[in-house]
Amino acid sequence: MDGARTLAVDVGGTGLKALVLSPDGEMLSARERHETPYPCPPPVLLDALEALAKTQPEYDRVSVGFPGTIRRGHVREVPAFSRHKAGGKPDPNLVAQWAGFDLQTSLQERFGRPTRVANDADVQGCAVVTGKGMELVVTLGTGVGSAVFFDGALLPHMELSHGRFDEGLSIEVACGNHHREKIGAKAWRKLVASALDAFEAMVLPDHLYIGGGNAKHLDPDSLGPNRSLVPNISGLLGGIKLWERQTAASVLGDSPAPVKS
Repeated sequence: MDGARTLAVDVGGTGLKALVLSPDGEMLSARERHETPYPCPPPVLLDALEALAKTQPEYDRVSVGFPGTIRRGHVREVPAFSRHKAGGKPDPNLVAQWAGFDLQTSLQERFGRPTRVANDADVQGCAVVTGKGMELVVTLGTGVGSAVFFDGALLPHMELSHGRFDEGLSIEVACGNHHREKIGAKAWRKLVASALDAFEAMVLPDHLYIGGGNAKHLDPDSLGPNRSLVPNISGLLGGIKLWERQTAASVLGDSPAPVKS
């Protein structure tokens, strides 16, 4: 879709952000941010994103970064929205409502435009990777996300942060925002450093990018070789690249269904 204006949406555990991008990535509107509502079952999120989109100028297509596993447009797992509040315990009813939910089609119907939905780390990675070798993107926010690219191709999403880590916690929990607030920034940075080493041992990347809202708490000079911080705005700027970059079929599925008139 040449000349398309893209509504880029970044769904976070604490905030929902959106702006419109020109075909060459220029920001055509100011970034709008709304608080993420809780509890947040699918209808609540759809209403919130529809309201957010109405704050933006005209657009031709939509890209959405989502804090969970998306396969062929459906939600496989969403840790953030399975809780009644950020950092709370999963609620079985919310887990059941989100499991298998066709988020891509539902949002496309709300927006009335061709829509793609992918994991938020995948979208951010689309904006920052160089396309050379194995590249790993780690996002630090409400939880911890990851995306893996090989020679520019986005690989099927894997929840690498869900493995056991510190004192029986997962990387997702140990390096998440709730635990950071609990143990303090100094102790949290040590956990993040150990987690980044663990990610590298699993993936063996040629370069590791660290983004997300909590990346600002890290010292860029202490990251080590072949690691770099990326700006949080990449989560929105990746909206165009999500349409352009080569992707594995199991990540996004076929092209979005025709928009209903």
